[in-house]
Amino acid sequence: MRKLAKLATGLKRRCPAASRNPASKRMALPAVWLMTDATRLPAPQQAIAALPREAGVIFRHYAVADRAALGAELRALCARRGLPFLVAGDVGLALALRAEGVHLPEAHIMRAGAIKRRAPQLRVTVAAHSLPALIRARAAGADAALLSPVFPTESHPGAPTLGAHRFARLARAAGLPVYALGGVNTENAARLRGSGAFGIAAIAALNPDKQG
Repeated sequence: MRKLAKLATGLKRRCPAASRNPASKRMALPAVWLMTDATRLPAPQQAIAALPREAGVIFRHYAVADRAALGAELRALCARRGLPFLVAGDVGLALALRAEGVHLPEAHIMRAGAIKRRAPQLRVTVAAHSLPALIRARAAGADAALLSPVFPTESHPGAPTLGAHRFARLARAAGLPVYALGGVNTENAARLRGSGAFGIAAIAALNPDKQG
């Protein structure tokens, strides 16, 4: 986990968007995002407790009955550790939990501008899978995009992937900070050097139970 964070921090330092994008400085976007997942990471507390200081958390437990209670617990854990906490897909919950921001699915990219006008204190990240989506994200005023899938991933076995070279072409053309998501781990993250990635986002690679 520490090795992956070090690699991601190196990407961020060399990312052109880090110096061009004012929001990336003002909001201190982390180098690494842990994506929580109700199936692959049902109890994320241990993973959050083990995160390095360069990390943040995107709370994606969508379908759990006690989402608000779990979100409050994880938000408090992140606050104690000084880690930014974003709520996926629910601006109301993000505001209720006093989260640092919200993460939107690709279909809702264009909501980014309205959210920032309503709650300018929130950072807004979005999911993207193509250059048109990245262009929409930039136009909507998103602070960053998570571009996927870069490499083969457990959640979508056999699905087409971008690969390091295509990811680099899209990230360089995006005009906003872009994180690499999908199958990124300590073995392949080095392939993203020079890609223009701002950092990485992951589930399994940041799960202590998956570490050797």
